Order: sequence, then C-alpha cells, then structure tokens
Amino acid sequence: MLKTIAIVVFCLLSHLALAQDSTYLEVHFLYGSRPHQNYKTVEEKWFGSILGGHVGIGANYSNQILNFVRNGSFHWFPNKQKPHGNYTQHTEEAFYDHYKTSSDSIRKAIVYIPITPKQKQQFDSISAGYLTRTPYDYALTGMRCAAATYEILAQLNIVPAYSSDSKTARKILYPRKLRTRLFKLAQANNWRVEHEPGTKQRIWDKDRPL
Repeated sequence: MLKTIAIVVFCLLSHLALAQDSTYLEVHFLYGSRPHQNYKTVEEKWFGSILGGHVGIGANYSNQILNFVRNGSFHWFPNKQKPHGNYTQHTEEAFYDHYKTSSDSIRKAIVYIPITPKQKQQFDSISAGYLTRTPYDYALTGMRCAAATYEILAQLNIVPAYSSDSKTARKILYPRKLRTRLFKLAQANNWRVEHEPGTKQRIWDKDRPL
C-alpha cells in the first residue's frame, strides 16, 4: 500500500515538474473590426477596419508582449533611411488596449506554441536586439505587425522563412493571413488555442475554415 502511494506521489510530482518546465510562446491576435450599423455613434472606427487588428508575441515566462508598431508619420513604402517603426513591449492588458477599447470587449485569440530551451534563448536574444534596433521600417506595403511576428517565428523554425522581408510582407499582409497559418499548425500539432468572442457592437474579422 505504501509502495503504491509512493508511486502515485512520484508521478504527480513528476507531472507538476514537467508542467512547470514547459515553455511556450504566446502569439496574441486582436481581431480587426468595424462598428456595427446600430452602434456607429458609440463605437470607434479602427485603422484597417475588418482586415486590421494587431499581433504580438510573448512567452509564458514573461508578462510582456513584443509587438511591432508605427512610430511617426505613415509610410506607404518602406524607407530604410528614415524608418518609422519600432518594436515595443506591453503587458497583456496594455496590448489589448491598442485601440483604446476595453479588453473585455475585444475579440482575441492566443496560440500557445511549445518551444525548446534553444528556441527560448533565441527568442530572448531576438527580442533584446529588436528592442534596441528595429531591423525594418513600418509601411503599408512593407513590414507591419503580422509580417513582423511571422519573421520572428521563422527565425525560430516554427514557420517556413521567406527569401526576403518584402516577400514576407506580401505573403503575410494582414493578421488573418498569420492566424490561418498558425491555426492550421495548432490543429496539426495539438497546440492550445484560446478564443474570446468580443462585443456584438462591432463586426469582427472572420477566420477561414481550416
């Protein structure tokens, strides 16, 4: 009897230790939207409307979300000489306050991606480097939040890398493009995905069937 209890306790402790040692990236999606016809007087218009939204990447060992944002006037085309974009970090609450809308009203999704110790080290190094010096400009026809997040995931060998930043920007033009790819990977690899529906006072971007 004592032997059985000892085995059960050992298994429980081993499972707890494994859970504590598990490291995940968290890709946060704030869905694009526009005001519902009946609430145009109380709901704000958002940049990008339905195809807008925002994307950031964090980890379960940190309370910060790394995300690529515009800093300065809007560029239609990338300008390497005068870049107007930078990486920044926000708490989860601040990240979902991107459009100054209550986080309880936001449609969101979080994809949890298990990573190895090597990938964790790489992600921490990339984050520190990009917060110090942003590698590209923020532009309508260039790198924006979704493409920038994809580029980091590609460096970690989680998604296939494209041959250039310009091709990444074309392929991952807006957040839904990245969501679709990650949702497919989540389905194939049994990654956890969390969803929150958002307020009915807005018309939200919809995900494509997998």
